[in-house]
Amino acid sequence: MTRDPMEETFRQTDCGVEALPICKQRVLTTNFSLLPSNLSESEKILHLSSIIPFDCPLMICALGGLIKYIERHRIGVQLEDSSVGVPILSLRKYVLTDIVDMEADTYSVLQIFKNEAHPSVYKMTSGGKEGLSLFGLLNRCQSKWGEKCMRLWFMRPTHNQSELNSRLDVIEFFMAPRNQELTGNLQGCLRNIKNIPLILKGMTLSSTKVSDWQPLYKTVYNAVCIGDICSSLPQKVLLFSPISSAFSNDLNYIASVINKVMNFEESLTEKRFCIKPFVDPAVDEKKRRLQGLSDFLTDVARKELETLDEKIPSCSVIYMPLIGFLLTIERLDFMKDKSDFEIEGLEFVFLAEDRLHYRSSRTKELDAVLGDLHFEIRDHETMIMHQLQTLILERSAVLHVVTEYAGQLDALLAMSVVARENGYVRPCYTQKNTITIKEGRHPIMVFCTGTFVSNPAQTCEKEKRIKILTGPNSCGKSVYLKQVGLIVFMAMIGSYVPASNAEIGPIDGIFTRLQTRESVSLGLSTFMIDLNQVTRAVNNATVKSLVLIDEFGKGTNTVDGLSLLAAILRYWINQGSSCPHIFLSTNFHSLIHLKILPENPVLHYQTFEWCLDGEELVFFYQLKDGISEVSQAAKVAAIAGMPEEIIKRGVEVSELFRRGQAIECLNQEAMQEKLAKCQKLVDGFLNLDLDDSQIDLQKYLSEEVLPFSSIL
Repeated sequence: MTRDPMEETFRQTDCGVEALPICKQRVLTTNFSLLPSNLSESEKILHLSSIIPFDCPLMICALGGLIKYIERHRIGVQLEDSSVGVPILSLRKYVLTDIVDMEADTYSVLQIFKNEAHPSVYKMTSGGKEGLSLFGLLNRCQSKWGEKCMRLWFMRPTHNQSELNSRLDVIEFFMAPRNQELTGNLQGCLRNIKNIPLILKGMTLSSTKVSDWQPLYKTVYNAVCIGDICSSLPQKVLLFSPISSAFSNDLNYIASVINKVMNFEESLTEKRFCIKPFVDPAVDEKKRRLQGLSDFLTDVARKELETLDEKIPSCSVIYMPLIGFLLTIERLDFMKDKSDFEIEGLEFVFLAEDRLHYRSSRTKELDAVLGDLHFEIRDHETMIMHQLQTLILERSAVLHVVTEYAGQLDALLAMSVVARENGYVRPCYTQKNTITIKEGRHPIMVFCTGTFVSNPAQTCEKEKRIKILTGPNSCGKSVYLKQVGLIVFMAMIGSYVPASNAEIGPIDGIFTRLQTRESVSLGLSTFMIDLNQVTRAVNNATVKSLVLIDEFGKGTNTVDGLSLLAAILRYWINQGSSCPHIFLSTNFHSLIHLKILPENPVLHYQTFEWCLDGEELVFFYQLKDGISEVSQAAKVAAIAGMPEEIIKRGVEVSELFRRGQAIECLNQEAMQEKLAKCQKLVDGFLNLDLDDSQIDLQKYLSEEVLPFSSIL
């Protein structure tokens, strides 16, 4: 199976929604040879859910289509009986070259994207808005193409270091204080880069609107300005060179020809394509004749009035498209019926707004000489517009290049603005299989708290590759794990990172078990969802992968959860220096006390500093080497507002359990009394003679059993 990370962007495509149920059913009903033969239907679904991400519609549709193709062509069993199914021995996931493997859960728990309902009631149905997320933080793009390009980079993080360094070179250039004004100028130009592909599509279909020409000219003009600016910048920055060469000759020609031909003001007024003077002599002559037509028609109307009855005080000659020239007079009082409209020498046409419209010999002569003048001008200008469209379409390739490079430049400018405002640094890429982050900060959390304590993160090639974090609840373990994941992710999209220094080796995947995304549509329990996430990490993580696990095992029995966690860690420990970069937080202190894990240089225990100020729990959120032996759950519950008597009872039960003593009920006497009543009730019910017609069983239950059950 080949998974394109962009599939999450197009989850709601029509074809995917229609084909998804059929393909999902085909996957679930296929007899895979890799599955044990004795599995029930529900067990088969659970097993497949750990291998196949059913929350990725396009992958499921692709897999369903592939299975259908294999079954139809009976690959490998062409000569066998039709009852013999095609053996599918294994399922493997393939990721596009240089792309960092990330699941949809990882994007969600790291808060890389966060879609929220739009606060405006007028936009609630049309879609949501980006909430508090990494994309929302970095998206300072000025154009649609910049935002689209940035989203593509987010969906396709890469470990191609040459590509990442080329992006960082651009950000570094615009980070310099002397280039801040230049950044503003370029963003001003990028703000005017419009939806060129849509306009070109309209030109191809000959459905270009008047409102399309001005955005096209603005785009081309500003693209020329961007090309001129980039041509003056250091060409050692790789992005500037193709922009300088691409945004030149053809763009200058398109901008020049549009500016010379089209009259924007007249086009907006007339709501049609109009050309400037001196573009076409024939059109200029017709327009000159049309401009002098007003005075000429006044003279014609004056002559017509001389031939009319003296009762008619005034008249005028007008031109109406599709009808021609008409003589109009105001409707007089005696003109009541249609018969009263007849005037000698005139042909009545129609009545509108108390004005009578006629044709006379002079208006007919005007129709013959000037009647088609308006249409001739329009036809001629439309022909010129089509010629202009043809010239632009012949050079449309450069316009597609403009949208591509403008999007990249816009996205990188946005990243440089955010990096400068928040004090980010340029990450350094290394071929060593290590991660080194100094004074790292959570890029989103810093905006949600008054003070944020920065922390380092470091894994080596041969040792300290598995970090086990312990500490009290709410000490910052989960935030730290997400912080490491986000900093590495930002480095993999070519962004500056929130740290004082960062050196990142090649990362081919980020796998997480940080938060359970429950959904009734998955048909899985909470613990099963957690297991699936960890299973994908175990099956797919390589020596170059980053694995983040937070409190795995807490969704089931303590002993079972601890056992599974220890077994998973031992599996990775046995890989030695070939294990992934692993950051794991846990409150299973027995994992350390009982020495379940072997001593190994790849293991590194860390915790967060805290202290007790009297009865008050104080967190310092500072990472240090060592182990924490307490969770301080009771004090954290008090901070959360839990009633004191509940906390007191919880501490009491915890102490008894820790010492291995019996946990007694709070009110022993009351409980003994209830048990005695219960025993008496049971004995009385067993002694009943149900065949005795004198006994009203319903009355007995309502009077004896129900009152006692309410007490229990």
